[in-house]
Amino acid sequence: MQVTLRPMNSLPITLADVQAAAARIHGRAVRTPCLEMDALSHIAGVRVFAKCELFQRTGSFKYRGAAHAVSRLPESTKATGVATHSSGNHGQALAYAARERTFPCHVVMPHNAPRAKIAAVERFGAHITLCEPTLAARENMLANIVAHNGATIIPPYNHVDVIAGQGTMALEILEDLEDVDAIIVPVGGGGLISGIAIAAKGQRKDITIIGAEPAIANDAALSKSTGVCQPSTNQLTIADGLRGALGSLTFPVVQTLVDQIDIVEEDAIARAMRFSWEQLKLTIEASAAVGVAVVMSDSFRALAHERKWRSVAIIFCGGNVDLDHLPWSQ
Repeated sequence: MQVTLRPMNSLPITLADVQAAAARIHGRAVRTPCLEMDALSHIAGVRVFAKCELFQRTGSFKYRGAAHAVSRLPESTKATGVATHSSGNHGQALAYAARERTFPCHVVMPHNAPRAKIAAVERFGAHITLCEPTLAARENMLANIVAHNGATIIPPYNHVDVIAGQGTMALEILEDLEDVDAIIVPVGGGGLISGIAIAAKGQRKDITIIGAEPAIANDAALSKSTGVCQPSTNQLTIADGLRGALGSLTFPVVQTLVDQIDIVEEDAIARAMRFSWEQLKLTIEASAAVGVAVVMSDSFRALAHERKWRSVAIIFCGGNVDLDHLPWSQ
């Protein structure tokens, strides 16, 4: 997919959209803390703060976008409900947000999604359909379900209300950390980093936005470097929440506002996840550990030193872990 780059004022949402989303989900989404991580700061050579979205409702940042999108739907949606595809976190978030409005919810999930995430989606009342673990299979199954019951699709990332909802955490970061120089954001489909980049750079043009991506699922990094949106072709990364590909809305934002995307190997992700559990006392999932792995790298330490950064924030995007399949126990 070839996408023409757009000026900032023609991107899918604006800072004002994010601010409006923050007002709509105020009192529903948790205002998660930015906690300083001394052990990470020592490694990175700069003060490192964790934006702790593992403490968010349903255990990940996804609730922000889902709650905002559902809040924008008319009451008549109750007749047909909402639907999506998800490896787990968006499915949980949408199920929870739909339950708040008593909307039916249908979630297509890959059959290899963590058992804990499937169980959570069921617990929040969604109807689950399992499919093959490819993006094409997920999208095809979702299309079949919607054709049958007329549900409203709330995609996991390529949706203006979802992007705006995810961006609300950037407003909180800039309020809590006045001297933050960079934000490190895990990248899958790009909804999170798009919302954060638009909200953050809408207030501070000098702030650096860095994407963090698994090396074996580096479609976002390839998309940014080539200028052509690349498909997601490798579904084997332990960072299961980052298996999506950039979409038509998120790709232009990544090209325009994201400064760089750093990739990390699977063993570095596993080490960063274990480090976070043992040293930081935060039980993050592998997708969140991708950002930690970037900050623990020698190249990041060199960059922070070169730029003379005072502090950086990492999005600890979720903590929904399958305890029966930890990456260091395989």
